[in-house]
Amino acid sequence: MESTNTNIKPFIHLREASKDDAPIILELICELADYERAPEQVTLTEAELLNDGFGERPLFKVILAETGGKTVGMALWYFAYSTWKGKVLYLEDIIIKKDFRGMGIGSLLFEELILQAGKHRAKRMQWQVLNWNEKAIRFYQKYGANMSSEWLNGSLTEEQILNLKDKIQPFHHDINEGRSFETFK
Repeated sequence: MESTNTNIKPFIHLREASKDDAPIILELICELADYERAPEQVTLTEAELLNDGFGERPLFKVILAETGGKTVGMALWYFAYSTWKGKVLYLEDIIIKKDFRGMGIGSLLFEELILQAGKHRAKRMQWQVLNWNEKAIRFYQKYGANMSSEWLNGSLTEEQILNLKDKIQPFHHDINEGRSFETFK
């Protein structure tokens, strides 16, 4: 979707999000879910965002893009680890408000993440893009990104996790207690 404001190039300020930004972060996440045709999939709450991103042990970081005191986009990212390469900067999402798409804000956010990856000596940056989102695919390709069709994504839903955890034998559940078990012979 093209922006209706293609002639306007706003001044953009990038900053790291704080706990006070949780409501706008959730609003942007919901806007992305609408764009990706899955608004019903968002079950995340503001309280979870606050705890997971701004609590004692933050699981992610967010860079916000602002213009005129208004948040118009964000990039949510975190570090993962590759057994073959080491530290990986994982980009979960770049989200730009509909009226501000096509103005270069996504590029500013992506380039800031490239700088963060370099600063933290990441061995790789990684992300996913939906196979029907040709505009996003072209966006990443302009940076020379490798777009792989070789890897499949695996996942378990919260419901599946809850169902499976009750079926797992108890001695497997807490590795911190130092329990051991015999392997099959």
